[in-house]
Amino acid sequence: MLETIPDLPQNVIGFEARGKVVGEDYEAIVIPIVEARLKEHDKLRMLYFCPKDDFEGADLKAVWEDAKTGLKHLKAWERAALVTDVDWMRSMVRMFGFMMPCKVKVFAESELEEAKAWISE
Repeated sequence: MLETIPDLPQNVIGFEARGKVVGEDYEAIVIPIVEARLKEHDKLRMLYFCPKDDFEGADLKAVWEDAKTGLKHLKAWERAALVTDVDWMRSMVRMFGFMMPCKVKVFAESELEEAKAWISE
């Protein structure tokens, strides 16, 4: 399940992943927010918080919807922050983050407030 992270600037969208993330989360939450914010801003920033002890993974449809959304708006991303202690996620972003057309930074869960500050500056 994905939930929005409140109290972020309007050009920043934030999501917290808990339990199992499914494709319907993207259809119901992520895509409508991205589309609405892009009507107000040319560039967006994303904060993705994935607590290790409460994350059960993502289904294939969620991975597909994430990729489609990112690619559809490839030039719209200005910054992206991943906050997690999930090792494989941290490794993937470190290995492939350079392919993103924006600044990407990985933070430990204990650095959530630092990530919020970085993504908002």
